[in-house]
Amino acid sequence: MNFGIGKILIIFGIILIISGILFIAGEKIGLGKLFGDIYFKRGNFSFYFPITTSIIISIILTILLNIFFRK
Repeated sequence: MNFGIGKILIIFGIILIISGILFIAGEKIGLGKLFGDIYFKRGNFSFYFPITTSIIISIILTILLNIFFRK
């Protein structure tokens, strides 16, 4: 397959738009504020690590990719 740089940029753009929509939808259903997500704030410093959210997204993506790319 011979993809030009324009087609590659369009594909990456579409992927970014879809991931942005998924992040917005995820915030509305509570992803990012789950039990187990680490949030630490002290003064002007804040640290946030969404470990539970990351695990759930990883499990969902693993299942979906196994369904679509199974040989």
